[in-house]
Amino acid sequence: MKIVVTVTSPNLDSAIDPRFGRAGYFVVVDIETLEWSASPNPGVNASGGAGTLAAQYVADQGAQVAISGDFGPNAYNALNAAGVDMYLFGHVQTAREAIEHFKDGKLTLIGTPTSAQHHHRN
Repeated sequence: MKIVVTVTSPNLDSAIDPRFGRAGYFVVVDIETLEWSASPNPGVNASGGAGTLAAQYVADQGAQVAISGDFGPNAYNALNAAGVDMYLFGHVQTAREAIEHFKDGKLTLIGTPTSAQHHHRN
């Protein structure tokens, strides 16, 4: 199973980035093998629609799960339509910890957006 975690730098031991649509990077992890790759978030600098762009990237990676601290309505709707489950990372500090907590069933699965519509200001 592939999961995506939002992080501040491209590393499995990087700090969690609490923003989904505006996260700096995504770490894509196969939780059975712990093989991973990291990429810049294509939505981070978008003037609008960052959540939707980020969600499309996650879906394109074949991920079944996304872990972050916040999923706005656009990201939530796009991920939900792609069949990607969304979890809040809680109190963990790194992507590696988030993966371990996910495997142990310690993260919260969400069923609605966690925030209102975001507006990017330049």
